[in-house]
Parts: sequence; C-alpha cells; structure tokens
Amino acid sequence: MNTKSEKLRDACELASQTFRKIDKSNFEEIISKLDFCIGSFNFDRNPAGLFEYGYKALGMLKEIKKKNPKKISKAVITSLEESLA
Repeated sequence: MNTKSEKLRDACELASQTFRKIDKSNFEEIISKLDFCIGSFNFDRNPAGLFEYGYKALGMLKEIKKKNPKKISKAVITSLEESLA
C-alpha cells in the first residue's frame, strides 16, 4: 500500500538524490533537511516536514531547471508536484 504521504516521501528522496547529482556541496542544507524529514517520517509517519521541505525543494528545482533545463528531469518535478497537490 502506497499512501499519499509515502508517495511524497519517495518524491522527496528523488529530489534529495537529484540535488546530490547536480552539486552536493551547494545544496547540503536542503539535502540534509530532506533526508532528516524522510527519516522522521519513516519513524513517526508524520508528513509535516516532508510537505514543508518538499515545497522548498520544488521551488529550488524549478529555478535550476529554468537556468539549466537538462540538469533536472521533468519526472522529479512532476513527482513532487503530484504528491504535494
């Protein structure tokens, strides 16, 4: 069973991996926040942090995609948008 919150967790994991691939050193803060919220959700099933940092990650990924369309796959953005909707 894959709930909406679990889909959001998976989308946040994908976003975290994407930030690592682009330039880990420039995105350490958002990576650590996402990773913390993913771990926290896995422990207590409370998605509040995933929503908060999912929105932040989405905004950052959209900005990067505007400047460098090839760096960010549409799937990463789409998965975040759908799970945050």
